[in-house]
Amino acid sequence: MDKILEGLVSSSHPLPLKRVIVRKVVESAEHWLDEAQCEAMFDLTTRLILEGQDPFQRQVGHQVLEAYARYHRPEFESFFNKTFVLGLLHQGYHSLDRKDVAILDYIHNGLKLIMSCPSVLDLFSLLQVEVLRMVCERPEPQLCARLSDLLTDFVQCIPKGKLSITFCQQLVRTIGHFQCVSTQERELREYVSQVTKVSNLLQNIWKAEPTTLLPSLQEVFASISSTDASFEPSVALASLVQHIPLQMITVLIRSLTTDPNVKDASMTQALCRMIDWLSWPLAQHVDTWVIALLKGLAAVQKFTILIDVTLLKIELIVPHVVNLVHSFKNDGLPSSTAFLVQLTELIHCMMYHYSGFPDLYEPILEAIKDFPKPSEEKIKLILNQSAWTSQSNSLASCLSRLSGKSETGKTGLINLGNTCYMNSVIQALFMATDFRRQVLSLNLNGCNSLMKKLQHLFAFLAHTQREAYAPRIFFEASRPPWFTPRSQQDCSEYLRFLLDRLHEEEKILKVQSSHKPSEILECSETSLQEVASKAAVLTETPRTTDSEKTLIEKMFGGKLRTHICCLNCRSTSQKVEAFTDLSLAFCPSSLENMSFQDPASSPSTQDGGLMQAAIPSPSEEPVVYNPTTAAFICDSVVNERTIGSPPNEFYCSENTSVPNESNRILVNKDVPQKPGGETTPSVTDLLNYFLAPEILTGDNQYYCENCASLQNAEKTMQITEEPEYLILTLLRFSYDQKYHVRRKILDNVSLPLVLELPVKRTTSFSSLSESWSVDVDFTDLSENLAKKLKPSGTDEASCTKLVPYLLSSVVVHSGISSESGHYYSYARNITGTESSYQIYHQSEALALASSQSHLLGRESPSAVFEQDLENKEMSKEWFLFNDSRVTFTSFQSVQKITSRFPKDTAYVLLYKKQHSTNGLSGNNPTSGLWINGDPPLQKELMDAITKDNKLYLQEQELNARARALQAASASCSFRPNGFDDNDPPGSCGPTGGGGGGGFNTVGRLVF
Repeated sequence: MDKILEGLVSSSHPLPLKRVIVRKVVESAEHWLDEAQCEAMFDLTTRLILEGQDPFQRQVGHQVLEAYARYHRPEFESFFNKTFVLGLLHQGYHSLDRKDVAILDYIHNGLKLIMSCPSVLDLFSLLQVEVLRMVCERPEPQLCARLSDLLTDFVQCIPKGKLSITFCQQLVRTIGHFQCVSTQERELREYVSQVTKVSNLLQNIWKAEPTTLLPSLQEVFASISSTDASFEPSVALASLVQHIPLQMITVLIRSLTTDPNVKDASMTQALCRMIDWLSWPLAQHVDTWVIALLKGLAAVQKFTILIDVTLLKIELIVPHVVNLVHSFKNDGLPSSTAFLVQLTELIHCMMYHYSGFPDLYEPILEAIKDFPKPSEEKIKLILNQSAWTSQSNSLASCLSRLSGKSETGKTGLINLGNTCYMNSVIQALFMATDFRRQVLSLNLNGCNSLMKKLQHLFAFLAHTQREAYAPRIFFEASRPPWFTPRSQQDCSEYLRFLLDRLHEEEKILKVQSSHKPSEILECSETSLQEVASKAAVLTETPRTTDSEKTLIEKMFGGKLRTHICCLNCRSTSQKVEAFTDLSLAFCPSSLENMSFQDPASSPSTQDGGLMQAAIPSPSEEPVVYNPTTAAFICDSVVNERTIGSPPNEFYCSENTSVPNESNRILVNKDVPQKPGGETTPSVTDLLNYFLAPEILTGDNQYYCENCASLQNAEKTMQITEEPEYLILTLLRFSYDQKYHVRRKILDNVSLPLVLELPVKRTTSFSSLSESWSVDVDFTDLSENLAKKLKPSGTDEASCTKLVPYLLSSVVVHSGISSESGHYYSYARNITGTESSYQIYHQSEALALASSQSHLLGRESPSAVFEQDLENKEMSKEWFLFNDSRVTFTSFQSVQKITSRFPKDTAYVLLYKKQHSTNGLSGNNPTSGLWINGDPPLQKELMDAITKDNKLYLQEQELNARARALQAASASCSFRPNGFDDNDPPGSCGPTGGGGGGGFNTVGRLVF
């Protein structure tokens, strides 16, 4: 019969015919056969099962073997003996390897066929030893799953006694070695199924023999806590967690966290790998165990482990939040919605405390925008409950300090709902030392002006005990009417509006005081419309003396002369206007690195008051350039600017009608290099580009009254009077007319610590006028127009003096849109005479030495001097103001902010003029009382601050008592004010502020 069957399965007969004949062979199993015939049939069917060339042959082998073993059981029992099974397990079958899954499947089926035979007991004893040996050889997931199937059906094959503990431990190690390299869904599903079979086997053993559970869990911990870099345990171990009884959590966690033999490094490694388990599909209770272990470590004050784990694993979680939110949104289940609400709260807590990552947070905010935002109080409550620090758990550490200020001694400003644009500007103005002192020294009793509110705010920033102050009154008074509450705005636009309001108010007060010299001023809050109407009258009377200037003019006001020369008839027009800030455009060759953003409005110009130089009107937009042409033009400007320059800082010449080449502005050639040979523009380059001559051609031709037609013309701008504080705004937001989109220029800009401002001194102003000599509107000072140089001159003798300025503060914008992102500021205390004598006089010799060094091929001494000054300034105190958080930082951090965080770019800069004598305070007979410090506050302000400080101390005492009552039952510690300058500062929003710090400061992760 075996010969017939063998010939049949290998024949070329049709498959249906073969099936009919096989059925006949199976039916013939009922007939009597001698032992030799049975053995031949068993050999043939075994070979078909293990070495069959196609599924049909293997199927025939199984059918015939099962039929003949049932009817000839004694003969099959003799065939399927210990020797035969042992040979299969040790040597395989012919060409089939011993580790092939087909071997185990064959043994599994054989055990089913002789289950009722006495010899099966001998096979059980044999397999108890063999399965332990196989597990120790670390079989692949597929083979281990088949082994689990066999042991699940035949529990008699599972090792007994002490061997059962060893078997479980070795099986855990085997799971730890599982790997799946495929990314196909079918293979992944199969892999998960295989792991599940193995973990279910362990669950059955733990239930049958409870003594095996604890040793198995110890083996799990030993695997995941291993610090051996050459071995990474498989995440498949997560499949075991669901089988651990939850009743054991307390005992096991206490045992792990209090075991002195468990080193911190091992515990850190174990916790990190348990967090990795969260990605294992179908695993249950993993999150429960992870949170329990986190709480257990916190309970025994092992905060260092928690911090280390956070640093290692936080970036693993954040990128998956968006997909997670979308997944639960698509579920539409009530439980999913409840989970997302809770997740949203935790996300806002994370963004509040670890701000300054717009590239990570913006997609997340978009995903959770439909869910309610928690209040700031709730966020603080959650953060305080989950704070981790490395400090000891003493009662003192649980109590808040009576002084809420950070170690910097500076006070933050609470974010009132996307008010970081105001906070960053206010902190920059506050750190403008001379301006702050002048504001605090004003006698404004009985006045309710905006300046009075600014004085009140400055006084609280200087003297409050609070860590952060809420500027609600000042915000409501200073917010431009067109600014939508609780939405992000342009800080530069806000700054212009604020300075203009302060300037206009003071002009009105001066007029009122001149009419009522003996009366105390009774001033009230003046509306913007009233200010504008009264200012229009005042502007008709030009001021000539310094005493008639407003405080804003004294501190921030400068003069800019614009000169236009017709290139046909050489006639000229000139105008001198005041400015409070200069808006610097980027050279066209650097406009390629721009970021598309959603449609948004660019900052608009405000009417009345001081002029903001080079700010386009609301109806005008910057021009989009041909990058190739623009790059060529810009390069020509840079190259021509350094030719034929005088050797010192004064450039004097007799000019005709157009400025002479000798009056060109020197472009800084010591520009940092970008990778790939590109240069990083500096603020000096942008300033020189702003002041460079501009050819008005094409659509921008100049209407010359002398020629009575449109003509090509050359426009030049010169600073004729420098301000005490120079405000520079980098024009990063522009409108692309070609693509009709708003863009932000993300180019890095080098920030010089020392800036030399070229100021044109003229010997005669008889030809100047305070208005245009021809009726042409040039309010659109389009810096972005192509600028070319050509020989020219003026009618008067003039000198260009390089006035030294020191960097005082930098307002940074984080994000890609003027309507989103976040503002924060870097600033330091600096006065007009700080190291000024040395800087002033040393700079006078730099130009002469510079020309000599160029001839000799040496490095520019101005660059050497500035570098030396920067090195000295590195150690001085710079502060980072990030809403309610104020931290120490360094000038190096200021310089590198954009290179480390591409979306964080310098936007508004404040430079302080340096001179050997302080002209501002020199005329004030009382200034000597407080020139080295802030002036004494008036009694009204001092009383308000004292009252608030007492209230704050009472609040702190109540909080301290409440925390002291909780100290006995729960561990607690306060979150320190530490900050790491390697991380970007904060984010903004209704719950924004509150937190500097990135991902490597203490007190990190919130679960």
